[in-house]
This record gives sequence, structure tokens and C-alpha cells, in this order.
Amino acid sequence: MTGAGAPGAPGIIHCLSQDKRINLYIGDADSEATGRYLHPNFILLPKATDPDFASRILEICIEKKIGLVMPLVTKELLPLSEMHQDFKEHGIQVMVSSEKTIRIANNKSECYSFLRKNNIRIPEFYVVQNINDFSDAAEKLGYPKNSFCFKPSESNGSRGVRIVSANLDETDLLFNHKPGHLYMTYEHAISILSSAPFPELLVSEYLPGQEYSVDCLAENGTPKIILPRSRKKMIGGISVRGTFIKDTRLISYCEQIIRTLNLHGNIGMQVKLSKDGEPLLVEINPRVQGTIVAALGAGINFPLLAVYQEMGEKIPEVSIRWNTSFSRFWTEVFY
Repeated sequence: MTGAGAPGAPGIIHCLSQDKRINLYIGDADSEATGRYLHPNFILLPKATDPDFASRILEICIEKKIGLVMPLVTKELLPLSEMHQDFKEHGIQVMVSSEKTIRIANNKSECYSFLRKNNIRIPEFYVVQNINDFSDAAEKLGYPKNSFCFKPSESNGSRGVRIVSANLDETDLLFNHKPGHLYMTYEHAISILSSAPFPELLVSEYLPGQEYSVDCLAENGTPKIILPRSRKKMIGGISVRGTFIKDTRLISYCEQIIRTLNLHGNIGMQVKLSKDGEPLLVEINPRVQGTIVAALGAGINFPLLAVYQEMGEKIPEVSIRWNTSFSRFWTEVFY
């Protein structure tokens, strides 16, 4: 398991440790990643941006006789998918979708465009390359009457995501809200985006309804388990309170996306309801989501089930405890 320093790593280590047959190694590019002190088998890895990253992972797997790689870091997915066949030739499975799927899913603009071409309902959006395009997109989306969102086409962990609204009280935001909120005035956005090289942005309608994280298990485009949970409270973009909801329309929507993109393994989706109550995709995480451990409370050990699937074992029947609520909290590790 890579990404031992990721916020969700401790929970995923806990999930995988439920089966004592698993000889788990965890790795990270940070020598003091939190997970290092939660599990005895730690391997220092190169960064995902290193051109030899995937080759080095393969070498480690051969050396340690590791049969399965579970990547937790978004930037690792593409290099690992590109070398998927090399791993397979050595009898090593990599829990990742195909290279084509990863290239689409990891680029928010490409993903929206692809799904729209395949008749999947998505928010109204525009891909912009400069400040004039940005202003035009805002106007088309009904600003200032309507709020809108923007985010870089390629980013992860809520980096670069903002909601632009004409009805902000910046004094209230300054004194009554903690730093890290997503709201921004139009003028502030224009000022920042005009002061540096302009990145490709996805500009889309703001979805005002309930937000959901959806944990999924898929096998080469076939949905196996879909488990939506409401995002009642978030800290730094990470869900820390919610309830598992059996919403058949939401489940069906995510099933369509899995089939259309041919997704594989543990997959995460963020979905919000439009002003008309329609579930629409915010983004896809084509990997294990950090809060996936919360599903244990509903009776589902997603990382472990994904391991069983990847290794050709029969997935046991599961019984979902719908309407279970959860709350997550910080703890410490001492070393």
C-alpha cells in the first residue's frame, strides 16, 4: 500500500489488517509518514513524479515477493497504469484502472467532456484557457445572479477549488469562519487569475444541494458495491461526519459512470444535488478514498474486498447497514 502518509492511510491499514493472511508492506516518499509508525513493514519510495517511480515499485515487488499494489496517491495512478502489463508479466497485480481510463478520470475537464458525449448527466460547464474565457463562462452560468465554481483541470485534494458568489460577506468569513473555506468574490478571483500564468480551468454551475461521497467496488467496468454517504461536515475537504444513505437514484447514477468509464477497483465519487434535486457528478477519485474506513460501520470493508477481487478470491456476500452514521476524529502516534 502506497501513500502511508495520506490522511486516510491509518484507516486503510486497519481495514487490510482484518485478514491475518495478508503480509502488508506500506510505503511513502516521506521518511516520517504517519503510517510508518502504525505498521512494521515500511518502504521508502520515490515520489510519483520521479520518472523511475513505477519501475522502482516493480523492483520492490519482485524483491519482496509482493503480489499486489494498492496505490493511494492520485499522481501514482498514471505511471502505474502505464506499466500495468510489466507488473502482470511478473505475476503482480496493480489495483488501478486502465491507462485510458486514468487519463480521462484524472483530468476533470476531460472527464466531464467524455461523460457528456456518452449521455451522462453532468453540471453545465466550460473549459477555459484565459481570463476572458473565464469571464465569458461566468456570464453564461448566470453570474452574478447565480454562483459558480472553478477548479484546475488537473488537481487533487480540493486544491484550487473555489465557489464564486456575489453575496459574500467577507467580514463574516474573516471573523466567523476558520481559514480554508471555499468561497471567493468574483473580483478576488479575477485579481489572482490575472497575476500569474493561467492554468486550464473547469468552470461549472454551483450545485446547492446535499453532497455525497460514494465508495464503490468495480471490476473492469462492472459495478459490484455502491455505498453513498452524506457529507455532513468536512475539514480541509475531508469528510468527518455523515450517514450511509440508500438512494437508488444516486446508486444507479454512479453505476452508469462506472460502466461508461470502465472503472476498476476501489473508486470514489463526489456527487451533489442540483437545485432541482438531481444527483450530478462533482469529481471522480479513481482510487481508494481516504474516508473509506467509515464504511466498516455499515458492514463493508472496501479495501479488503478489493484485495480479494484482485487476487481472484470469491467476494463474500455483504449486508449493508443503511442509515448508519459516523463521526471521525484526530488521534496521535508517538515514536
